[in-house]
Amino acid sequence: MTATVPPAHLFSRALDRATGARPIPGNIVRHVAVSSTALDTMLEMIASAERTVHFENYIIHDDDTGRRFATAWAERARAGVRVRILYDAFGSFGTSGGYWRELHRSGVDCRPFRPILTSGPIQAFSRDHRKLLVVDGERAMTGGMCIGDEWAGNADAGLSCWRDTMVVVCGPAVAALDGAFGRMWARAGRPLPEAETIPAPEECGPSAVRVVEGFPGQSRIYRAVQLLAAAVTERFWITDAYLVAPPPLYAAFVDAARSGVDVRFLLPGTSDIPVVRMFTRAGYRELLHAGARIFEYRGPMLHAKTLVADREWARVGSSNLNVSSLLGNYELDLVAEHDGLTATLATQFLHDMAQSREIVLMARRRLPLPPKLVDTVAVHPDVPQHRRTMHERRAVAAIALIQLAGGARRRLAGGTAAAFFVIGLMLLFLPIITSTVLAVGTLVTSVWLAGFALARRRRRRESDVG
Repeated sequence: MTATVPPAHLFSRALDRATGARPIPGNIVRHVAVSSTALDTMLEMIASAERTVHFENYIIHDDDTGRRFATAWAERARAGVRVRILYDAFGSFGTSGGYWRELHRSGVDCRPFRPILTSGPIQAFSRDHRKLLVVDGERAMTGGMCIGDEWAGNADAGLSCWRDTMVVVCGPAVAALDGAFGRMWARAGRPLPEAETIPAPEECGPSAVRVVEGFPGQSRIYRAVQLLAAAVTERFWITDAYLVAPPPLYAAFVDAARSGVDVRFLLPGTSDIPVVRMFTRAGYRELLHAGARIFEYRGPMLHAKTLVADREWARVGSSNLNVSSLLGNYELDLVAEHDGLTATLATQFLHDMAQSREIVLMARRRLPLPPKLVDTVAVHPDVPQHRRTMHERRAVAAIALIQLAGGARRRLAGGTAAAFFVIGLMLLFLPIITSTVLAVGTLVTSVWLAGFALARRRRRRESDVG
């Protein structure tokens, strides 16, 4: 007689197959929600390295923050630590060649992932969007943060750091994270020496996590999020920086909301990529009609990528819920099950929600058009408004101009549609009169244009003679 498998175990097995990863027990996962603190934590971990520093990131700027990291890497390399830096050639395109050459001279092994000019036309679209630090094979950090002044902020200038999420990991999962780095390092050149392959650390805590490596075409986080959306019964809270999900994933969100699940989205109120925010807002109405709630963050750019499903599941990592992350890029995420991280991320979501404006639908009073999107009063209206940087002000101005142009196009399209409708009715019911008017108008217009052309030619000849 075959034993009955509990439903929870069946779902866990399905998630194993979707993510290509099994839970790794015995870890401590510490949540870091303040970007400037996360940067300081990374620098402290690098400074304490005794054997190896493995660092991988999509963007490494050569600004003040980037130079702080370069100094830390160079110091460890000169002390005999093997420092490996893997950066994406497209994401770090603006970083000067001198920045990397100086690191090389200090003994740091820097390697670009898929240089733009030497990659194939198909491969060039699949980028290394991961964010990872592993020190001595014993401690790791991963999440959504890149290396730049945007994440550091500037208290003296009154500029807040971008809102992002990282986690610090210790325990056996660190070996899986380090293995993920080694596989990406080998994709960009020669593999790591066998001497740098360190055995898995001993268990240090109660957390079981999956290390989910996203590869182009494998849709691992895509399938995992779909599974979670189909299985949740209580809540489904998503924080995302660039939400332009594929239609099947949108349908999963809509279905969950319609079935009574508390579906909430926390998204940027100001984006560093205005066109993405426009596409994101295009999907608001269907989600709101289904019963989902949408909040736009009032502070600086919201760059975090997290998910809370019921009281059991949590995800944090580099994957945005859009086509490029879910289908095209190399990504790295942690999925925790029955862990304190779920409660921590839920608390952080409520904290961020209190600093956001909820987006609701409001019926139009006069025009027979779909309801418009309206920003409600902030949950905590006493929260000070973020002082936007020049880059953010330009982004807002670009959005305003595009929306203004979109409104002008809609009015022009509406007027044109009405004119053609009237002409069609007249041709249908008064064909002789309408065709006569159109014929006369066409002849008069042709005569006027011919006269205009002749007059222009005459003036040109007179000016040549003069």
